[in-house]
Amino acid sequence: MKSILLRTALMALLLIGVAAHAQRIAFVDTKYILEQMPDYAAAQQELDRNSKKWQDEIDDRWSQIKRLREAYNAEAILLTEEMKKSRQAEIDKKEQEARDLQQKRFGVGGDLFKKRQELIQPIQDRIFEAVKEVAGTSYVAIFDIGGAGNNVLYASEKYDKSDSVLRKLGIRPGKDGNDAGNLRGNDAEDDGDKAMPDKDSDRITTPPSRGGSDRGNTNTKPKQ
Repeated sequence: MKSILLRTALMALLLIGVAAHAQRIAFVDTKYILEQMPDYAAAQQELDRNSKKWQDEIDDRWSQIKRLREAYNAEAILLTEEMKKSRQAEIDKKEQEARDLQQKRFGVGGDLFKKRQELIQPIQDRIFEAVKEVAGTSYVAIFDIGGAGNNVLYASEKYDKSDSVLRKLGIRPGKDGNDAGNLRGNDAEDDGDKAMPDKDSDRITTPPSRGGSDRGNTNTKPKQ
């Protein structure tokens, strides 16, 4: 009986010790956080104003082109071949200018994209810094459930086992095959080197594009 009680007590102590040293993960909803921030709402309003102004500019270009084409079609029967070519070339040129303007305003890396980066990125950076402070030394990782996927916002490099996997694959880790002095995270301890990771080695991963939560319209189409 005493033996059973002793084993039970030892097991309880072991479980307590494991729980005490267990590392934790957590999640945040950045979409929800952004929606609660007044400066984010102000940034969205400015983005919407710019988006509307630029879209109106493009719409005006296509309206002018439509009027030119209608006039050309109405007068074509009275024009010489040379005049037809000249008028058609003028219309084609204005259509290309309208498409170029549309790309400049709303294309990848265009004015709306740059404006969003200018207004939204500093707000996101503040959130990620706050996430890092909340994580402190209590959490191994923090996930974002507010984006398109469960993205890792914060991960402790102490638990990065990439170099251990490389060694399992028969590859010497480290740039240019350097020795164990270049091991990542806590992998040095796996080899018995007992090197402690830098206390400031925790990182925040680069956040993905959150265009889904921005209301600026980037999917504009030319009007025929």
